[in-house]
Amino acid sequence: MTENNALTPFRINIPQAEVDDLRDRLAHTRWPNPVPGRDDPTDFSRGIPLGYLKGLAEYWRDGFDWRAQEARLNEHEQLTTVVDGQTFHVVHARSANPEATPLILNNGWPSSFVEYQRLVPLLTDEFHVVVPSLPGFGFSTPLAATGWQLARTADAYAEIMTRLGYERFAAHGTDIGAGTTGLLAAVYPDRVLGTHLGSDRWWLGLVGDKFPYPDGLSDDESAQIEALRTASVAERGYIGMHNHRPDTIGAALTDSPVGQLAWIAEKFKSRTGSGYRTPDVDRDQLLTNVSLYWFTRSGASLAQFYYESEHSGAGMSMAPGVPSGWAVFDTHPLMRRAMDPWKAIAHWSEFTEGGHFPAMEEPTLLADDIRTFFRGIS
Repeated sequence: MTENNALTPFRINIPQAEVDDLRDRLAHTRWPNPVPGRDDPTDFSRGIPLGYLKGLAEYWRDGFDWRAQEARLNEHEQLTTVVDGQTFHVVHARSANPEATPLILNNGWPSSFVEYQRLVPLLTDEFHVVVPSLPGFGFSTPLAATGWQLARTADAYAEIMTRLGYERFAAHGTDIGAGTTGLLAAVYPDRVLGTHLGSDRWWLGLVGDKFPYPDGLSDDESAQIEALRTASVAERGYIGMHNHRPDTIGAALTDSPVGQLAWIAEKFKSRTGSGYRTPDVDRDQLLTNVSLYWFTRSGASLAQFYYESEHSGAGMSMAPGVPSGWAVFDTHPLMRRAMDPWKAIAHWSEFTEGGHFPAMEEPTLLADDIRTFFRGIS
């Protein structure tokens, strides 16, 4: 990482021609033929229902104000910097307190830095907040080369924190960002003050795959785990495409805004709370996130990141010497027995509210838990 260390100021300014092109494509969508018996817009059993998708697409075309959302995103300082040949986009929200703790927020898919839009203002009383975008996500595009996966990204994030002047820092992550957070602590334990992870009951669907079965389960508890494993398999079709056929799905997501909308919006319905509930995440925030993917052609490049990470051979990383905290949303009685059977995680919080996107669903709960955890280790 010997290239120019410049931090270049950045503002979002999507050309009007691209905004107009999006609306034109939405107006000329080639819709599937409706299937008799599949007319319930709340029935997500086969994926995103046509009625729900049409309503969301119509609002995206005629009611959603991109310029208003763009202005909101530009309220925070942003910059780009090149690390190892790759351009990274970074939101940098400085605290008014010069002694505030630096905090890096790491998101995953199908969110983006937009996920933390409501969370950041709740944290800047105590933290200098840094939100980098993963390579191939949002304005961390286009991809400069193959080979960008979790470990390389964690190294790049550590370099970005150095360039910002933060030798030691706190870290929070959800989804893929939990992996990035863990790697930062594992590789840079002297720099990471602590790691705080946001999770939800869907992590139980990975028991038997990424995590071992808990000991001493009753028949009923085993049945609960198996039900979540079955549901998780049904929800993870996108992973197979991302991990193994990124070029195929990337072409579709880059050419069709409704395809991109369906690919993302279904997950925001299924992974909020206990699934397919209302109210869900704020519609304008959701569409801001989808618009970001559309304008930057990230549907294709994010899938490349999945492919590289899947084929890198790297697994989950832990840093025993770095304090860790978990906040579990939409929790399940078996969460801690599965994820922390030895109760090694000193800070463990569980909430019935929220789901996979706590920064969008329950930003106040998440902000309070982040503050409580890092105050406890300072």
